[in-house]
Amino acid sequence: MGRAGGGPTGNPRGAVTGGEGAGPGQLVLVATPIGNLGDLSPRARDVLAAADVVCCEDTRRTRALLSAMGIAAGGAHGDRLLSLHGHNEESRVERVLSCLAGGGTVAVVSDAGTPGISDPGALLVSRAIAAGEAVSVVPGPTSVVAALVVSGLPVDRFCMEGFLPRKGGERRDRVAALMADQRTSVVLEAPGRVAATLAEMAAVDVGRRVAVVRELTKVHEEVWRGTMAEAAAAFAERPVRGEVVLVIAGAPAAGPVSDEAIDDAVRQHLGRGVGDGPRQIADIVAGELGVPRRKVYEAVLRLRGERGRRSDP
Repeated sequence: MGRAGGGPTGNPRGAVTGGEGAGPGQLVLVATPIGNLGDLSPRARDVLAAADVVCCEDTRRTRALLSAMGIAAGGAHGDRLLSLHGHNEESRVERVLSCLAGGGTVAVVSDAGTPGISDPGALLVSRAIAAGEAVSVVPGPTSVVAALVVSGLPVDRFCMEGFLPRKGGERRDRVAALMADQRTSVVLEAPGRVAATLAEMAAVDVGRRVAVVRELTKVHEEVWRGTMAEAAAAFAERPVRGEVVLVIAGAPAAGPVSDEAIDDAVRQHLGRGVGDGPRQIADIVAGELGVPRRKVYEAVLRLRGERGRRSDP
């Protein structure tokens, strides 16, 4: 019988006690500061101090955090820090599961914020749950929610987009779908790509509201708010530094899209001659117009057939 996923609540503050023979193993996701060290909760301190193993993206950064909090990185069996990042998460799973099976407590942190959100941890969580191990979370800082609530944009319905593809058709399709979504979208972006991303989105809708949130909770925190056109102009030549989150207003609700409008959009893509196949065009137009993909796909096939007949000798 696997162990259920209840949280560690061995004392009033929910501190975790660990070590072999101490009872069921526990995997605990621990949110850490995204800038201001004062945002580390007392419960997070207790968990990090008591864990048998602390999985972290960069052992140097986590060691510095523990040192600043007066927490030792070593334990009864030596250094407690174990690197866990995008390149080695798969290979670390069995080692962590072995620790949990032996009754140990494993804390998981990212370099900043909540692990598993555009950071390592999700794979480990799914494997631990499948193995019947207890998984819990010490909630706290996350740039996604912080940027969302400070943006001034609607927060009743939103989606977390994460990092966009860097280039190519996949990026174009994702941007089109994002700009057609009626929910507020949260996008993480590298500083060097902010200008290009804003320009690309402004090409779709110059009047869409956007917040560019930079260096949250840090000394140089900045929240820029305006339209896509204003944002594209403001950041076109401006050097951007630090962690950046884009919060984009949802697309306005529209009435039913006519068959003529679908045909016009399909003809525009067919006329570009960029080599996209029917499926790719259907995906793009459906995202732009917010209509069923099947309907667009049928229009693509029909209009391609008409173009072919017109070109016959």
